[in-house]
Amino acid sequence: MSGDPVPLHTTPLNPAQQEVLEQLGRAPDERPRFDPRLRHELKADLTDATEAVARHVSPDDPLFIAKHQLGLVHGCERRFCAEDDEPFAWSVPSARGTVTHKAIELAVNWRGEPVPGHLVDEAIESLSRDTSSIGDFLAGLGPAERAEMRAAAVEYVTKFLESFPPLRASWRPVTESRLRLELHEGRIIAQGKVDLTLGRPDGDRAGKVIIDLKAGGFSTAHREDLRFYALLETIRVGTPPRLLVTYYLDQGTLHAEEVTVEVLHAAVRRLADGAGLMVALRSGQRVPTTRPGPACRWCVALDDCDDGRRHLADTDEP
Repeated sequence: MSGDPVPLHTTPLNPAQQEVLEQLGRAPDERPRFDPRLRHELKADLTDATEAVARHVSPDDPLFIAKHQLGLVHGCERRFCAEDDEPFAWSVPSARGTVTHKAIELAVNWRGEPVPGHLVDEAIESLSRDTSSIGDFLAGLGPAERAEMRAAAVEYVTKFLESFPPLRASWRPVTESRLRLELHEGRIIAQGKVDLTLGRPDGDRAGKVIIDLKAGGFSTAHREDLRFYALLETIRVGTPPRLLVTYYLDQGTLHAEEVTVEVLHAAVRRLADGAGLMVALRSGQRVPTTRPGPACRWCVALDDCDDGRRHLADTDEP
């Protein structure tokens, strides 16, 4: 059931959709140009900055870096270590996020009018046939858990369709776009998966917009996630994306940042520093620090963390 997205002119845009269109658009002559040598400069800087770290990493056991681990290690190091020791296990909330993103992926390429419930059902069916662990998890869900997950996914897909203008094929929309960067002969691997991209570079002129879809509220970590993606994208194709956007589905608002050379160099430093912290913490060369905050509510180390429990008590968090 794939085909061209619904044309933009079939229905009038609501104010939220019109606002997204206005904030993401930019005339071609207003888009920045970048030096073609930038990709090589960024990769060389990142390679130099991680050279000492790479000496402690075996090529048979590479250091994988994704936005989640990078955010954790730059936040509460104790939480990073606790999650690092816990094998990943699917839950209803994590599966809901995967189902929601799969349904939005289908919506972008759906033939005819996309109906949120139909998209979510198709996403669940597709993922249930997956040979990875998500398929086993979905197959083992009871009726109540399945209904709970479906209802939440339908809610967020509905919010996306209500908030975003229908995407034209000429905008080159791509969902779940994978990025990967290997350094030091594969000893360090940075990778990510972007929710949605629109547009493309035109030679050395930036044109692509990278979009992350979020439930909940604003966090500065979301901006850093997108800078990480921008760095990988720039090294991959040579021309940076034009705009980094976090769209908050619950609020119907977006936060945007224009990509500059300074933003990309900041991403290099953060990635290199994060790699060093990960290796030092895993090897026991560094004692993890604690940084209490809202994330203490769902931290796997909370039962044994006096700082986290004290923080939640002082802020009346449940």
